Amino acid sequence: MLLLSNKQSHNVRQTEFHINSRSQYFPDNLSVCWNRRASVWSESRLHIRPVLFLLLFPVLFLFLFLFLFLFLFQTPMKKTKALIGDLGATFVNSFTVTPLCCPSRSSILTGQYPHNHEVRNNSLSGNCSSSLWQKGPETAAFPVYLNKLKYQTFFAGKYLNQVGNSQYYNYSLSVNGKEEKHGDRYEDDYLTDLILNRSLVFLDNRSPQHPFFLMLSPPAPHSPWTAAPQYQKQFDDVKAPRDGSFNKAGKDKHWLLRQPVSPMPNSSVSFLDDAYRRRWQTLLSVDDMVEALVKKLDAIKELNNTYVFYTSDNGYHTGQFSLPIDKRQLYEFDIRTPLLVRGPGIKANQTLQAPVLNIDLAPTFLDIAGTNLSALNLDGQSFLSQMAPSLRNGTARPFFLIEYTGEGHPTPDPSCPKLGPGLSQCFPDCVCEDAFNNTYACVRTLDATHNLQYCEFADSESFVEVYDLAADPHQLENIVKKVDPAVLQAMNQRLIKLQSCEGEGYSTPGAVIGRRFASFPYELKIGFFFF
Repeated sequence: MLLLSNKQSHNVRQTEFHINSRSQYFPDNLSVCWNRRASVWSESRLHIRPVLFLLLFPVLFLFLFLFLFLFLFQTPMKKTKALIGDLGATFVNSFTVTPLCCPSRSSILTGQYPHNHEVRNNSLSGNCSSSLWQKGPETAAFPVYLNKLKYQTFFAGKYLNQVGNSQYYNYSLSVNGKEEKHGDRYEDDYLTDLILNRSLVFLDNRSPQHPFFLMLSPPAPHSPWTAAPQYQKQFDDVKAPRDGSFNKAGKDKHWLLRQPVSPMPNSSVSFLDDAYRRRWQTLLSVDDMVEALVKKLDAIKELNNTYVFYTSDNGYHTGQFSLPIDKRQLYEFDIRTPLLVRGPGIKANQTLQAPVLNIDLAPTFLDIAGTNLSALNLDGQSFLSQMAPSLRNGTARPFFLIEYTGEGHPTPDPSCPKLGPGLSQCFPDCVCEDAFNNTYACVRTLDATHNLQYCEFADSESFVEVYDLAADPHQLENIVKKVDPAVLQAMNQRLIKLQSCEGEGYSTPGAVIGRRFASFPYELKIGFFFF
């Protein structure tokens, strides 16, 4: 885990951030605070420069169509909803471009798709926090640019998987490069609370003459799901949502979705229900964190100058298509993320439909800070204008890329001797959540008239999945055999172009989608977007 705080350095690994375990930069669950200070954004627009506060949470379980129901009505995060969502904007179409921790966090840091920052999965061979990453994309992460603008920066929590993971007790922190060991005493060591307390100290000790950026990534609700003592008996009657794809067979999907036993054995259902409850319990401490931070910002008279963001690095499934627990899949429950934002110029109680991506977070942060985005190599685009239309003009993208490179082990799992090599995450009951050839790329189309997903797998099956989410929001039917071959070819060409895109200026020609899917007369421009 990391704890870093930046005063002068221009290199991310030397800046001052906070991270848990061995991690060095940023977290899973994430909250960001951005504060304004007197400065000129542009010659035509005089503003105090905003403070930023980002809260990033790992693998949140707020699924697609259940998002509003769970988060707004049955969520454990009631304070967060009241203090951020009700007083700002709720994005109901927020996505990660890759549904796994390390590549998603790398996209958040760089504003780039995985095919450009080249972090493919959580393994070192997949470039997660490798020397190649450290010498290349990491040197252009958004905190580097904030530092050049004299922002005081602070990071705490999980950064990337190879440099620390989610532990609640008995971990070591890297505090500005110095090791700090912690035990199992709640008052001193519970990581979520420690991250909060260190961030409050940072706010007290900040220089009022300069803006600040605070990024917090607590372990909750990541496994091992260790709740604070006062919350360990909460939610005894809560179970994982029994939505439309829960405990259903993935009969027309990629082979990895066809391998689970369906319906699931009782042991798997009990396991995932217990995991779901314990996740909720851990999030109560995060809810307390949000409340304490908002109160501190108010006490130091910075709340009205501060943008506060709440999001996650990926979604999560608990029983959908009979997969007990994990992420990594192309479906809505794994690629959708929560996104709540409050701050200067953002009207309260906004529900925004425009698609936003995690690669849009870095551009949005830098846009708020007054950076010339056209000079940077970013795939995302700022969504500042969508939150506060008076600030500047902007357009929402009609379609975007989802991509993932599967992980597997070269030898069989000893606990599942009947399974062959090339698989991973085979629990509970030897249901595998990933494999070497769980490698895919998708075009996700979402606008006022279209809600589609087209995906290709890189395997010997040459498998393709196509979903019309307007008619089938749970993605129960793969309609690839019902779609005109000319339409499939057009989607394939669009996917190829998206997989080779780089930077703001690329465009993708429209393609005929045919019949009820109409046509796409769009030119895709990907620039800068914020998380």
